[in-house]
Amino acid sequence: MVAVYSIQPVGLIRKTGDTASIEIFEAYRDAMLGLEGFSHIHVLFWFHENDTPEMRQTLRVHPRKDPSNALTGIFATHSPRRPNLIGLTRCRITGIADGRITIDAIDARDGSPVIDIKCFIPDAAPLTDIRLPAWV
Repeated sequence: MVAVYSIQPVGLIRKTGDTASIEIFEAYRDAMLGLEGFSHIHVLFWFHENDTPEMRQTLRVHPRKDPSNALTGIFATHSPRRPNLIGLTRCRITGIADGRITIDAIDARDGSPVIDIKCFIPDAAPLTDIRLPAWV
């Protein structure tokens, strides 16, 4: 059985020049309470400009769009071509005011719908347990 889920955007990515921010919709601004205590957040956004049946069917890509990298399953990449077009980026907060979270940078485009924000709490796992492929 295939279930269908509904996701509502909570805001939009805003980028102008070197400035990046998240404009939180009025209905969700109460969810920002306490966020000023954190230096970083995880931002989940929708790759809205890739939302086509063809993009959603892509299962393998050359990582970093480099044909010299072997074809790799999209679950092992950060490709914006995915069955569910969810992007995830950790961002440093540089300011919070008037329903807007100013951030250092984000790899989403201006106007990308933000589907969730989570405060960043570092994991206690030692970095020595991390394994990465050569193309990273």
